[in-house]
Amino acid sequence: MLRIKSERTIVATGEYTQEVRYYVTSLDNTRPEKIASAIRQHWSIGNNLHWQLDVTFREDYSKKVKNAAGNFSVATKMALTTLKNEKTTKGSMNLKRLKAGWDENYLSQLLQDNNF
Repeated sequence: MLRIKSERTIVATGEYTQEVRYYVTSLDNTRPEKIASAIRQHWSIGNNLHWQLDVTFREDYSKKVKNAAGNFSVATKMALTTLKNEKTTKGSMNLKRLKAGWDENYLSQLLQDNNF
């Protein structure tokens, strides 16, 4: 069992927060730096996915109620995976999303290539 205390200061506001998290691990005699790195990497995967969803679909700015939030989350993750798998168009995920909205042939090809 691990106990990690993290501290954060938001530069723009000066707001300071502390948080304690607990982890279950089977790692014995592992350097604390290595464990901290593994934890940071674990959180970075989720943060990177959230960042991509927010940039591509403006997820943080949309208001959903009841089941809509879960349904939208599934749909945007499927769409993001579809756009990531598409290799014929150069550019950002946002550019590919816009192109799919503007070009029905491109959208049709995306859906066919991903077995929708």
